[in-house]
Amino acid sequence: MVQTIGNPVSWAGGALFGASKRVGEATRYLAVQDAAKPRIQKLQTEDLLMALVMGFRDFTAMRTDVLFLVVLYPFMGVALSLMAFNEGLLPLIFPMASGFALLGPVAAIGLYEMSRQREAGHDIGWFSALGVLRSKILGPVLVLGLYLFAIFGLWMFVAWAIYATTLGPLPPTSLSGFVTDILTTQAGWAMTIIGVAVGGLFAAVVLMISLTAFPMLIDRRVGLPVAVSISIKVAKLNPVPVATWGLIVAISMALGSIPVFLGLVVVMPVLGHATWHLYRSAIRFDEAPAEDV
Repeated sequence: MVQTIGNPVSWAGGALFGASKRVGEATRYLAVQDAAKPRIQKLQTEDLLMALVMGFRDFTAMRTDVLFLVVLYPFMGVALSLMAFNEGLLPLIFPMASGFALLGPVAAIGLYEMSRQREAGHDIGWFSALGVLRSKILGPVLVLGLYLFAIFGLWMFVAWAIYATTLGPLPPTSLSGFVTDILTTQAGWAMTIIGVAVGGLFAAVVLMISLTAFPMLIDRRVGLPVAVSISIKVAKLNPVPVATWGLIVAISMALGSIPVFLGLVVVMPVLGHATWHLYRSAIRFDEAPAEDV
């Protein structure tokens, strides 16, 4: 049978129908599909160290730093450069840079998939990260990602409010003057202390709800509410190890930001792969996952 392109109206209608069908398939998996019950494990310091070691092994085996160097780093560089050249946005440079940690779990979803496939013994390439686009997991992952973006947006709003009530409300006149005000005035010290404390609360919330949620959604058809609630339970059962992991992430991200965020192309992939292995240590299932979940 001869295939034709068809007119633009019929082509657009077919594309729209196909897209809506895929979205419908994805949203079906927001609810629980997997009957296996997750069992939360007690974590030890050794589990954190082993997760980092295995994450580094995944990183060196798959060279995922290249993905971050090509995709993520230019985006961060452009965003921060635009803010640096706009005096009105100078107060948001540090909140945005530190806020990347809030979006780290979203940036790492492809890394979780690559670690999952490597653990299963599959041949891995960079395109393996696209496995997260499967409709069975796309809906829950997308919704949780949107929640984290909303939290990031709220953090930026709060950060500006902190600046406005301390050093503001007028924007700084120059970068050097802004830095001087931060380091030499009581208002600048107050902004720094309050900002770090509030930012830490935002980071703690994101850590609790996403620590194992994204990897679980990629690994199992557990549904979004179950994945988030289990992640929170993991944090409650293991407060010291989870807090230690959060500290490791914060210190690693801070060191990776020097100089000019170049170190993040190594730090973020290693932490992403390591988070997958930490999830595997923190949660056990009574049954093996279905194929291609």
